[in-house]
Amino acid sequence: MLTHVSAPRSSVDEVWMREALEEAKKAAAEGEVPVGAVLVYNDQIIARAHNRVEGLKDATAHAEMLCLKEGAAALANWRLLDATLYCTLEPCSMCAGAMILSRVKTLVWGAPDLRHGAHGSWVNLLDQPHPIHQLKVRQGVLQEESAALLKGFFKQRRSCGSAI
Repeated sequence: MLTHVSAPRSSVDEVWMREALEEAKKAAAEGEVPVGAVLVYNDQIIARAHNRVEGLKDATAHAEMLCLKEGAAALANWRLLDATLYCTLEPCSMCAGAMILSRVKTLVWGAPDLRHGAHGSWVNLLDQPHPIHQLKVRQGVLQEESAALLKGFFKQRRSCGSAI
């Protein structure tokens, strides 16, 4: 399903981030860390995904990675030029590297990830000059909602004695 939005940038970022939050909620319902992502191209969602690490038994099945793969299939091109990736959590180094290699134009993320964040919370890969491609980054969009979803998930997991 394609969604189209035409509004000021801050409003648009919030609309797309709400779509990513819906994906994060799907992850939580499946017992996955609640991270969601959507890829937007020409003001339309061309890919959406949520974490599936536990379900697929694959440490690389992050929402961003799955969304990039789906987006490449939708465009029939691994180069995701002019695409914007919205993610509820600051990307890890693996996902940040994949965004650079995929030539994503812009990344918009919600909550910081103090343990794995690759845009300054742990390391900063995305502000480093890269010889091939540089992403534009906007951060903190719907940060409180993204963080609350994560905190609630981990609080519930701790009370059940589950480990992730």
